[in-house]
Amino acid sequence: MTRLLFWIALIILVVMAVRSKLRAAVAARSYHPQGGEEMPAGAAAHAHPRVEESERMTSCAQCGIYFPASEAVREGGQDYCSQAHARQPAASRPD
Repeated sequence: MTRLLFWIALIILVVMAVRSKLRAAVAARSYHPQGGEEMPAGAAAHAHPRVEESERMTSCAQCGIYFPASEAVREGGQDYCSQAHARQPAASRPD
């Protein structure tokens, strides 16, 4: 009976330790200090994750790959992933 209680207590301690480590890792990942400032003690447990806006994606009219719209090369009203694709003749473009 003593062995059974020992194993149950050991399992409970291991589960609690793993949950604590996971919680600390998630909190540390969601907190990004600005300007190199140190994270205050206990702040990781109360930090709110940042919500970053996602950038609009567009596809290349030549190869079809998706990439951020801010990196697009505009030519003839269409988006291209590079200058080389923008310069290729329309006849060689896949339909």
